[in-house]
Amino acid sequence: MFDLTQYVRRPSRSVPVGPIAIGGEHPVVVQSMTNTSTLDTEGSVAQIERIDRAGGPVVRLTAQGRREAENLREIVARLRADGFRTAVVADIHFVPEVASVAAEYVDKVRINPGNYRTDRGELEALIEQCRRRGVALRIGVNHGSLSKRIFDRYGDTPEGMVAAAMEFLRVCKAKAFDRVVVSMKSSNTRVMVVAYRLLVEAMEAEGMDYPIHLGVTEAGDGLEGRIKSAVGIGALLADGIGDTIRVSLTEAPENEIPTARLLVAHFARRAGRFEVRHPERYSPFAYRRRSAVQVPVVHDEPHEGFRLLEARSENPTAELRAAILNLEQPDEPVLVWRRYDDASLETLAVRAAADLGPLFLDGLADGIWIDAPQHDAAAIREVELLILQAARVRFSRTEYIACPSCGRTLYDIERTLAAIRSKTSHLKNLRIGVMGCIVNGPGEMADADYGYVGAAPGRITLYKGREVIERNIPQEEALDRLIELIKAHGDWTEPSAD
Repeated sequence: MFDLTQYVRRPSRSVPVGPIAIGGEHPVVVQSMTNTSTLDTEGSVAQIERIDRAGGPVVRLTAQGRREAENLREIVARLRADGFRTAVVADIHFVPEVASVAAEYVDKVRINPGNYRTDRGELEALIEQCRRRGVALRIGVNHGSLSKRIFDRYGDTPEGMVAAAMEFLRVCKAKAFDRVVVSMKSSNTRVMVVAYRLLVEAMEAEGMDYPIHLGVTEAGDGLEGRIKSAVGIGALLADGIGDTIRVSLTEAPENEIPTARLLVAHFARRAGRFEVRHPERYSPFAYRRRSAVQVPVVHDEPHEGFRLLEARSENPTAELRAAILNLEQPDEPVLVWRRYDDASLETLAVRAAADLGPLFLDGLADGIWIDAPQHDAAAIREVELLILQAARVRFSRTEYIACPSCGRTLYDIERTLAAIRSKTSHLKNLRIGVMGCIVNGPGEMADADYGYVGAAPGRITLYKGREVIERNIPQEEALDRLIELIKAHGDWTEPSAD
């Protein structure tokens, strides 16, 4: 069981990634990923340097083919010539042979177990190559791209994600290869958090202490994307899990860094111990509502009969969790309260999401009250609703599962997301996936009601759930066709005149 009483970082080994160290006693490392073509040397170098200047010392680039992997040599050389010591990571999908090319030039290689065979010695060969050059390896499991073998046995579940990771981690351990980082990403915050918690338990059972990379995939943009990331990442940092993080936003990648740095700083200051008299009332692995309240409320909605619990310490998650679990009436509805004096609404939203969101993600709280004297009531209500939606306990608006884009993206995803949002944001209780390419797109938007996925340059494929409805349609027609698809399935309402 995780320590419910205080914030203590999970012990992990230190893994060198070029000039950066992840894990051990080192502070949590912030990182991002380029969205330029990896064949565009000048553009990629310029973007990496902007990310580094913003405070992200680790940057990942996609290497979907041999040409892209070979060009990593030129990109790294240009960075070093410009005086940047940025740790460079290659992201590999579908073609294991490309990893062996990239490993000759970068500081870390990220592979997805869903794209590797375990019966051909591919992982073992890559391990030996990484060992020779001192390259780190990230075992990066994605909820949406489990192998067919794992999927057929476990389904699209956190347990399947853990099984995929452990299979590869056992090979690393057997080969005495310790330069390993592991991640378990999903756009569904509940799946993501449970998968990481199960992974930590599984690794501890087998004596593994590899550092952990945290992230919520396809979080979207703006305040919504930042809050969604803060709820998922914050829940795990509150557990003491996490050695490096990425906040994935559908924006310029350097925009991710301030939010990630804010989260790291927010938890670095966390202190305070709170006794939990009834730990048996809580399971971090199984979501269940602890009260009869099925739809949590925000502060200006009726909450008669709720117990108001105030958080005043620097460790509000542990403080409130302890207070809830110690209630004499264990199923008494609870309204959690905390004051924030931040002048920036964005800063307030990220901090509140990280503090209070985990309580809803775990089914412990029933209402939220953010006391923020510097902001108007409508803005705070919006933040409260976004936190409840990110925690997947109350859906009050359209949710956009939008990837941050990378060198594989086949269209201007920021502009497209804005256009889709402008036409569909009035819809209620609907999830729309907006994905740059087919690598993780169809899988990561598995929770979406509708999907808009790049299929080729200038071409889009539309989905209803997991089913392809129209393939390779011209992008200039895709938004209208998406709206037609939503209308055809009865999910469309006309926007209010207000």
